[in-house]
Amino acid sequence: MTGRPSGPFRVGDRVQLTGPKARLHTVTLREDGELHTHHGVLRHRDLIGQPDGSVVVNSSGHEYLALRPLLRDFVMSMPRGAAIVYPKDAAQILAQADVFPGATVVEAGVGSGALSLWLLRAIGGEGRLISFERREEFADVARANVETFTGTAPSNWDVVVGDLVAALPEAVAPASVDRVVLDMLAPWECIDVVADALTPGGVVVCYVATATQLSRVAEYIRGTGLFTEPDANETMVRGWHVEGLAVRPDHRMVAHTGFLVWARRLAPGAVPPEVRRRASKSSYGDEDVELWTPGAVGDRQITDKNLRKRVREARRAADGARHAAGGADGNERAAPLD
Repeated sequence: MTGRPSGPFRVGDRVQLTGPKARLHTVTLREDGELHTHHGVLRHRDLIGQPDGSVVVNSSGHEYLALRPLLRDFVMSMPRGAAIVYPKDAAQILAQADVFPGATVVEAGVGSGALSLWLLRAIGGEGRLISFERREEFADVARANVETFTGTAPSNWDVVVGDLVAALPEAVAPASVDRVVLDMLAPWECIDVVADALTPGGVVVCYVATATQLSRVAEYIRGTGLFTEPDANETMVRGWHVEGLAVRPDHRMVAHTGFLVWARRLAPGAVPPEVRRRASKSSYGDEDVELWTPGAVGDRQITDKNLRKRVREARRAADGARHAAGGADGNERAAPLD
């Protein structure tokens, strides 16, 4: 990030407003901007110049708490071209992959840029993030979302539009990548090229939605003989209502969003000790493989019209962020995301 996200609100800042009945509104501040709800009108100029955490009153006397969004808030409300990696899963990816300051990280696909923001923050100014995306429209949304949050384009982030299998060998040297995160429909198709790019001891993490995807990618990683035994889990978060003695679980929770499976690259020629397992139905045949195909797994598509709308929304937000950061011409390259 170009600077600590604090100080008085400025034109171009994104602000999260909590109004009556705890309803949230996220706005980008403009000189003549207004937030219209059935509770009245809140003028943006009443917020500009106020410190973070202020309370302002709209035309009907209703109070709104104004805060800059945290990264977790931003990724949940930003324009989306593709589905995002939820904060609970992003936190586990950073932990299980042990993403560290200065790391060289490869990400595919970039989606809407949610995970890119978490990775950029984790690798710091000395690290490098290379994000691969097959669709130019999704890459545009991701670039705009990252620029909206950071105020400009991080100089240590490269977005490559193309297929990872074909483009990765041209983008990085063999055995030079510390961490690889695959968020795609069929990550097993990329494991061989990922193995060539990873340094010995490096980590690959795959984020998949279904149990059939989880099974196939784990078996593929195991079958290469190039990685440690794969581990897998899912993360479910249950909130709690805490008010006096009324302490109970929330009625709703964020349950399954995806599975994580990860493994570490072995040294060239290394053969890990054999893992002794109890007898089980672990073998699979051609019929099982057919259930693992991308078509059987399913892929929800966004319409072109909806995607163009998301791109416009993301670009408008990025323009406002550049204005707030003082880079009105949009051509400046930023300091890396810290």
